[in-house]
Amino acid sequence: MTRRSTRAYKSLPVEGEKLKQVIEAGRYAPSGGNSQTTHFLVIRDGRVLEELAMLVKQEFSKMEETPGMYKSMANAIRASKGETYVFHYFAPILIVTANQKDYGNNIADCSCALENMMLMANALDLGSCWINQLRWLNENEVILDYMRKLGMADDERVYGALALGYPKTADGLPSRTPLPRNGNPVTLI
Repeated sequence: MTRRSTRAYKSLPVEGEKLKQVIEAGRYAPSGGNSQTTHFLVIRDGRVLEELAMLVKQEFSKMEETPGMYKSMANAIRASKGETYVFHYFAPILIVTANQKDYGNNIADCSCALENMMLMANALDLGSCWINQLRWLNENEVILDYMRKLGMADDERVYGALALGYPKTADGLPSRTPLPRNGNPVTLI
């Protein structure tokens, strides 16, 4: 209940041991039939993060909002048309989760891995935020080509990503105050 999304990061690097713990938490997440097919692309190179952010901004800026579009995707499209849009919030690390395009549990397995990594990040006093922009562009040829250059296989697609780093807060810790629940109904049968 104390995990919250972080959308502003310090430029400090994350220690190797902490990063390893976060990745291992993702690798040990449940997967359909224990398939263990989630591919973790851990981007720490600032130049690569800048180039990927520029490509994502460029590809989103070509898109237009449509009626009934998912609110966050519409926000990304609008923001991409401005000067300051950076989809990963300047986090020093972006962990991309990819999986086989034709595997029935691809998004579920990546989602379990991402949640495990967010919980571990919180336990280690790191900030994290689930990032969907690469998933929304997972059939975009420009993004696919770039991700393949980074090591993603031809038969894989991105199903989620995680911004990771030290929060840009006064105490350097992630916000831990739970937000009130206004949705997610529960029906006991």
